[in-house]
Amino acid sequence: MTARLVLTAAVCALAALTAACDGDRSVRITSTSTSTDGEGKGVLKVVETLQCPQTIGSLTRKGTATDGGRTCTYTGPRGAEVILSLVSLEGRTVPQTLRVFEDRLKVSLPQAVAGLGAGASASATTEVRASSSSGGDQATVRAPGVAVDAQDDKASVRLPGMHIEADGDNASVRIGGFHIDANDSTGSVDIEGSAGGDDVSVQARDNSTEVRAVASGEATRASWILTDNRPSPEGWRLVGYEARGPVGGPLVVATVRSRDGNRGRVFEDVKELVTLNVGE
Repeated sequence: MTARLVLTAAVCALAALTAACDGDRSVRITSTSTSTDGEGKGVLKVVETLQCPQTIGSLTRKGTATDGGRTCTYTGPRGAEVILSLVSLEGRTVPQTLRVFEDRLKVSLPQAVAGLGAGASASATTEVRASSSSGGDQATVRAPGVAVDAQDDKASVRLPGMHIEADGDNASVRIGGFHIDANDSTGSVDIEGSAGGDDVSVQARDNSTEVRAVASGEATRASWILTDNRPSPEGWRLVGYEARGPVGGPLVVATVRSRDGNRGRVFEDVKELVTLNVGE
């Protein structure tokens, strides 16, 4: 296991609790703890019609609201497209409702969908190659709260709140509530975990990354992002949504399609637009 992959995975997971890991394939995750009754964040409003200002940050509204005030369309930098929708659950669960938006958006990044699917299959069939149990480079470190055992490309690291097992190209990292599986030869990283009761998952395969975050509590606070370093035929590099709504709905959902692979200003403005309508 390369030291670079182990350290990068570990540092990125720690950074996910607060800010980010920078780079061409960076993923930023922020998490704010919320209780089941919504304490710590404002109570989300029941919305009947959308508020659609002419401009908000880098976004500019196209035309007027449609569908009886339930849909607004915005444009952003480099031709980014944002559609704000007011969606009733109509007997469906929140995941079922949001899945419809995901499926529509995935059509814009077929190469990312294919890459993540193929990468997941490749990772599942990768064999772990153990190094020789005798000879070779070895290291043992013992200190209060610290245990490190390494031999050739195998390593076991235990620190307070962190556990890393590495074998050849494969690494399994546990940091707090996060579990990271990384494979250097396939270029894949999977992260599952929670912080403050909020659930976060990340899948990365070479050029593609998918991030999903769902806040704790009965109200809906969810975001989903799919990115790819390679532009689609239409030039898209990022799609995603920000969704919020009170228990039982309706949901305010803002979908994004962008030719910029970084979340950047557009997603911040999308969050502000959703907050304006339903609260934080």
